[in-house]
Amino acid sequence: MTYLEYNVKTVPSGWRKILHLNWPLVILLSTVAGVGFLMLYSVAGGSWSPWAEPQAKRYLLGLTAMFVVAMVPIWFWRNMALVVYALAFFLLLLVEFFGAIGMGAQRWIDLGFMRLQPSELMKVAMVVLLAAYYDWLPLSKTSRPLWVLIPIFIILAPTALVLTQPDLGTALLLMIAGALMMFLAGVHWLYFATVLSAGVGAVWAVFQSRGTDWQLLKDYQFRRIDTFLDPSSDPLGAGYHITQAKIAMGSGGWTGRGFMQGTQSRLNFLPEKHTDFIFNTLAEEFGFVGGISLLVLYALILFFCIVAALQNRDRFSSLMILGIGMTFFLFFAVNMSMVMGLAPVVGVPLPLVSYGGSAMLVLMIAFGLVQSAHVHRPR
Repeated sequence: MTYLEYNVKTVPSGWRKILHLNWPLVILLSTVAGVGFLMLYSVAGGSWSPWAEPQAKRYLLGLTAMFVVAMVPIWFWRNMALVVYALAFFLLLLVEFFGAIGMGAQRWIDLGFMRLQPSELMKVAMVVLLAAYYDWLPLSKTSRPLWVLIPIFIILAPTALVLTQPDLGTALLLMIAGALMMFLAGVHWLYFATVLSAGVGAVWAVFQSRGTDWQLLKDYQFRRIDTFLDPSSDPLGAGYHITQAKIAMGSGGWTGRGFMQGTQSRLNFLPEKHTDFIFNTLAEEFGFVGGISLLVLYALILFFCIVAALQNRDRFSSLMILGIGMTFFLFFAVNMSMVMGLAPVVGVPLPLVSYGGSAMLVLMIAFGLVQSAHVHRPR
């Protein structure tokens, strides 16, 4: 036994857990959050208020929550999976009747000191419940139709509630994350091929119905599709946001205009510069180098999640870590795609960078679950 091994083994249990935390992951999360504080300071014109200071306080609260969750044994979170999912579902139902309205959508519950968005909690609760379900289910039953219907219901029930808010972006993330969990659990690929084929057929039918008596979408919905495919067709209307976002990214060049020197954001041409389109502010001020650096940080976080999942011999922990990692990937992939014009604008924040309390807190709790699985893994 080496000196270091002796000292680690003689440390009290609580301190030993802290030593076993995935500290590179903590450092990466803090670095990305620091980038967010910097950009929120910039878009406010060099002021910590109204965005950077509250965001920093929320991150400290989230970091504390992550450490607390990490100290709790992973079997406890497995046993609580159904309870947490039921709570998140109940909160989604409350939104339908008592939800606060903002920008034409009813997505939040006003708690006084903050506005909670239950759909953010559902993203994590659904992943944890699916991981617990497939840990309980024998591998031989994974692809049997009856046992496939249960996770489909777990996915579609909250998705339907989120769609009514309306929040298409979150609804799509729930469905994709749920499908990825089923795939990772070993559900036969023919199920996914069938759904994909049906989806392609539905899209074809939608476009074929345009201008006919059986038109499947409203005219304004088709105009939105036209604007996504060609934003220049309505540069001052529906295509304004994405047009200005592309201008901001293009003006940054390789190294950017410099910190707090972005004209698109400073002159308020860039819409939602502190939330959905904050990546464009970063690209304008720090250029391609800044944008790709943030992407590398995200990729490293995802890499550490995958490594932690592969090292863990507990099926529930592995599935949960991979599910949270894939959900995190969907967050930044969808946001970056939409602000570059590669996907429709659906209102998905950039994780740990965009301003927002619910998304920040829930994401840190999710990484607390990753840390709990890492700390309490079989050795």
